[in-house]
Order: sequence, then structure tokens, then C-alpha cells
Amino acid sequence: MPGRNDSTLNKTFLRVTPGDAGQRLDRYLAGSGLSLSRTRIQRLILRGMVRIAGCEKISPGLKVRTGQEIHVIIPEPEPLELEPENIPLSIIHEDRHIIIIDKPPGLVVHPGAGNMRHTLVHALLGHCDDLSGVGGKLRPGVVHRLDKDTSGLMVVAKNDAAHQNLASQFRHGDIKKTYLALARGIPDDRSGIINLEIGRDPVHRKKMAILPEGRGKTALTTYQVIEEFAGVSLLKVRIHTGRTHQIRVHMTAIGHPLLGDSLYGGPGYIFSHGHRLKIIRQMLHSFELILNHPVSGEEMSFRAEIPRDMADVIKEMRDQQEQNNSMFIVR
Repeated sequence: MPGRNDSTLNKTFLRVTPGDAGQRLDRYLAGSGLSLSRTRIQRLILRGMVRIAGCEKISPGLKVRTGQEIHVIIPEPEPLELEPENIPLSIIHEDRHIIIIDKPPGLVVHPGAGNMRHTLVHALLGHCDDLSGVGGKLRPGVVHRLDKDTSGLMVVAKNDAAHQNLASQFRHGDIKKTYLALARGIPDDRSGIINLEIGRDPVHRKKMAILPEGRGKTALTTYQVIEEFAGVSLLKVRIHTGRTHQIRVHMTAIGHPLLGDSLYGGPGYIFSHGHRLKIIRQMLHSFELILNHPVSGEEMSFRAEIPRDMADVIKEMRDQQEQNNSMFIVR
């Protein structure tokens, strides 16, 4: 797959070989050594930044042909327009290339509609000024994300090379993410595999949903019950793909929505012998993160303690169980 790079123009020229002919354009470019994610390549194509001699209509799904010369223009990262903020961070590890954060519940990861300030990105910019620009002007350094009300471990890239390496590890399933979750009920199978495709809910656009095979994106989750209470289970959950709301949607699909997850029908209260405990957010915590350092290649493993609000719910149920008052009602 020969090519050359003109760093002045920031263009890459590729000539399609017989062995690559017939591939989709976005797949061909993703495997061409550009160190760009397939999603970013698709955006470049749609923005007209990929050109093929003799082709007027260029789309991500276009099949490449032997001998075609493809010009890829890779724009420099847009300058940041966000103001750094002095927001405390719980930093588990930091070096010249990455930061491992223990994100508290309630903190939005990056700016978006209705959340243009006070995000994790603002906090990171207040902490260091050398974040990767690959994620764009609103997501500098962000390789993956957690929902606002999900707590726990995240990795952030401090430079573009680290960002591209980590993104590749995520794409190939080399990064292991394990969560702890509290769910309504106890699954009949105390451990299991959930392999159901996920996509945007066709009616409720803020939600994700299980879609028929071939209509959504592949999503694979494994779980294990590690503690049982009356009507509630504490689960260790590992995701093998990174779909939006994956654990929340998959657990709801098998009849065990997460406590506090109002979007997907999870119960908001626990009642026990006249005592009511309110659950204010989904009980989901990114507990363990295992990755290879993007520069040294060393395997690194991190764990984050369960946050106070989730620990309080677990303690309440354990206390009631020890006192033989294990009748819970969740709703």
C-alpha cells in the first residue's frame, strides 16, 4: 500500500494495489497507516477532504479500484476555544502521555448541548495545557467517555500519538473495562453473555435500544453476580464493545435494569421496613481499567474505589440482611 506524505500541505497520497482493490474506501484508508480512526476518516470523506482522480461522487462506501490515486487532506486540529476551569480532579496516574482519572458521578465529560461549561474537559484544561487535539476542539484528549452519572476510571491522552494508540487499542478490544453495577432482581443465570445489537431508539431519540440483527451495532457484554440481596444484585460487568449506554441497555433487555436508571426504567427507591432510600443516579461504576501504555507498551492496571453514594446503598442492604430484615421493595 505505497504512499508518501507531504507534511507542508498535510496531504497523503496513496495508490491502490491489486490486493486492496474492492475494499470500501473508509476501510481501505483505516488500514493504510494514517493512524486515524475509521470514524474520523468517514468525516474527512464527507467533508470533501478525500479526493480520487476521475471520481466526482466519493462516499465512505465507495469501492476502491487497482491503480487509483487517493489524496487525503488531514487538517490541523482546530484551536481550542474552551476556557480552563479550576475543578478538582481525582488523578490515579499521570505521566507525559496519559492521565487516568477517577470521574465522580454528576460530571459531564465534554461540552455539548446544555453543558458548555463545568465539564471534565474544562477541568483537564485547567490541569494541563498539552492535551491531544485529535478529539477536536470540544473533546481534547478524550479517547472514550462515561455517562454523566456513571462514575469511575477513564484514560485521557495528552498528545496525538498517545490518542491514536489508545483509540486503536479500544477498536481492537485490547483495553479491558470492568464495571460494578447494582441491578433490580437477580438473574437466573448468575453469569452470562449478552450479545444484542444496539442503536438509537427510533421513537425516543435520547435513548438507545436493542435493534433487530443487522440494524444496529454489535454489542457484547459479560456479567457475573458477585453478591445477592433481596430483590437486588451486585454485578461485575465487562464490556467488550463500547456502545453508548451499553450496560444500561443490555441489563434492561434481560429484565434487570440498573438501580436509579430512570431513563431505562430502573427503580429510584429501596424500601425496607418503613425505611426509604432514594437512588439519585444509575448505580454504575467503572471499577477496573487495564491497558497497554501507548509509548512503553507496558501493561497497566488501575482500580477505583466505589463512590460514597453507591457504597451507602450497598451498606444499607448488607446491614438489613445481617439483621434478618432482608425484605426489600424496589421501585
